[in-house]
Amino acid sequence: MDEIALQVINLTHRYNSTVAVDRISFAIKEGTTLGLLGPNGAGKSTTIKMLTTLLPVTSGTAKVCGHDIVTEPEKVRQSIGYVSQMLSTDGELTGYENLLLSAKLYGLGKKERETQIADLLHFMGLTEFKDKRVNQYSGGMVRRLEIASSLLHQPKVLFLDEPTVGLDPAARRSLWRKIGELKKAFSTTILMTTHDMEEADLLCDIVAFMHLGHIIMMDTPDELKSRVGIDATLDDVFIEYVGSSINEGGDFAQVKERRRTVSNLD
Repeated sequence: MDEIALQVINLTHRYNSTVAVDRISFAIKEGTTLGLLGPNGAGKSTTIKMLTTLLPVTSGTAKVCGHDIVTEPEKVRQSIGYVSQMLSTDGELTGYENLLLSAKLYGLGKKERETQIADLLHFMGLTEFKDKRVNQYSGGMVRRLEIASSLLHQPKVLFLDEPTVGLDPAARRSLWRKIGELKKAFSTTILMTTHDMEEADLLCDIVAFMHLGHIIMMDTPDELKSRVGIDATLDDVFIEYVGSSINEGGDFAQVKERRRTVSNLD
């Protein structure tokens, strides 16, 4: 019987008098990729920040790998990996040095961290660039390095907040392949936020549309599209139920600036 990796129960967050996330509930099984879709301001990033214990919960709760985010935050953090919208690598360090720093922060022993770093550099296609400073990386390479860093301690659940934000189309598709390979190689449960319908359709087993702090529908991409009609897209689904469309690439500096801008919008 499949285990529940993530269970969300009436989860709510208020910023002063504004309700950013309003009593959402859902559950996903181990090995599932769930996409939270919606425009900026829908509550996607607020949700993911609560689930990763970075924001306080106003009411309700959630369990990650059986650990309560309110009463067991340390155990939750030990069970998860998190890649935020904000740039999390040091451009003055090499790729290897960034991973070594993260591995030490995770408390990995010398032998384990060297093995994990080598394996993840290879998996992400970064081995030949490991001794280059990250400020010489492309945007796609930076993102792959950040995901590698989040996997060093072998988390059971991986949170990706807008994983392809700021990437050009070629880098975005390359990262899509890596995320797909990641799921197969590690059987990782993934929760990702995105406003990219093509990305969600390709990568997610389940998608949940968020609008004004609520989950307005949740199902497989194929099932949601079938409700609208033949040849329907996820864009068509969102427009059908909400009445509007979801509308929201480059080097290290460009990625840094674009992520800073996006992070202020959600």
